[in-house]
Amino acid sequence: MAAHSTTLSFLGGARTVTGSKYLLGQGERRILVDAGLFQGEKRFRELNWADFPVPPSSISDILLTHAHMDHVGYLPALVAKGFSGRVWATPASIRLAEIVLRDSAFLNERDAEHAAQRGYSKHIPPLPLYTTADVEDTLPLFRAVSFDSDVDLGSGTIARWTRAGHILGSASIRVQTPATAVLFSGDLGRHDHPVLRARDIPEGAPTVLIESTYGDREHPEPEGLPHEPFADLIRRTARRGGSVLVPAFAVDRTEVVLKTLSEMQDDSRIPDLPIFVNSPMALAALRVYRDPEFADELRPDLDPDHFIHLPQLREVRSTEESMQLNDPKHPCIIIAASGMATGGRVLHHLEHMLPDHKHAVVLVGYQGEGTRGRSLVEGATHLKMHGRYVPVRAEILQDNEFSVHGDCSDLLDWLTELSPRPQTVFTVHGTEDAARSFGVKITEHTSAAAILPTFGETVRLD
Repeated sequence: MAAHSTTLSFLGGARTVTGSKYLLGQGERRILVDAGLFQGEKRFRELNWADFPVPPSSISDILLTHAHMDHVGYLPALVAKGFSGRVWATPASIRLAEIVLRDSAFLNERDAEHAAQRGYSKHIPPLPLYTTADVEDTLPLFRAVSFDSDVDLGSGTIARWTRAGHILGSASIRVQTPATAVLFSGDLGRHDHPVLRARDIPEGAPTVLIESTYGDREHPEPEGLPHEPFADLIRRTARRGGSVLVPAFAVDRTEVVLKTLSEMQDDSRIPDLPIFVNSPMALAALRVYRDPEFADELRPDLDPDHFIHLPQLREVRSTEESMQLNDPKHPCIIIAASGMATGGRVLHHLEHMLPDHKHAVVLVGYQGEGTRGRSLVEGATHLKMHGRYVPVRAEILQDNEFSVHGDCSDLLDWLTELSPRPQTVFTVHGTEDAARSFGVKITEHTSAAAILPTFGETVRLD
């Protein structure tokens, strides 16, 4: 193949909503867009341990769309395997990625220790995917970029980040090579995010990769008061003496849930219960959201110091405090990571609270295939945690009003506003059914060819 040819390889986020990694090749030059961790089903998680398709040392730059684990969580593994190039991201994404990666390394190390103690790992001895030391080796590689400014990556390659409105710092990335241009949507927010400024529309490109998490559906319009099923469940659970557990993504989702609970209490829709945030990562992320440095990323009508005003908000920091919440003595609301119940402190709360009818669990976001959150949504009667099965007797509710992923209409609006219009659109970061369904919509509404890529596939862009 000619040295000037631009190629694109799908190393994750293809027919699945996890592990986003897209490798651009330009002759001998390699640039990776996102470095996500595979989560969910075992067949995906095992890919985290596989040899990377190219030597990580051969990658010159990594460009990050945002700081969620399925887009940044594999970075330390790449560094441990030899990557030493530059990692480009917006300042807010860098701040959040530091928090996310340090927490991830801690959980990896702790889970390996637990597996060794309890003997439920097939690895002897159980090892973490990466360590805290690997994360500390990763952080100096970050380079900050501004929205809507060209970043010269060398060799005639220019990248530009445009606000995506999904989480703080999130962006779409357009990469211009000497031969062509390609646009990566990243995760796109809805038209109206409860906390952040609306997304912007980037310059178009001949090739576009667009997420399709909700590409096969529309978000339901609330009937009556917003989040009323959630409020009603809190009221009922409190009356029966139980507590409400909310597994929530530490970055962005916790902020949105707290804002919603604040508004519910202000309007006397829910009782004045203690609200515990049991996630050091979520508390650290909340500080970033409230940092005046990032005030221009929030909605203009939002005061960063006061958009959450909960007199009974409690910050849970120590392990001892967390353990006390496993068996709440009085009704309360507990928010703990992770959002799909894949790890973290929320697992210990679930283990103790699920068997009790008086408690409730509210899932406030997308639940990937193979996750415990998806199992609960689908009516599981038992859930496997820490090597044993726990009965599910607590009340389960999914509140999709919290989703900050664009739905099918949101995604199509973004795509059709691009100028110039794309010639080829790859539907990525969605289940196979969602990505395929969204591809049909793209064909109906645009003149672009809609392609559903496969994992490991390489295409030529020029």
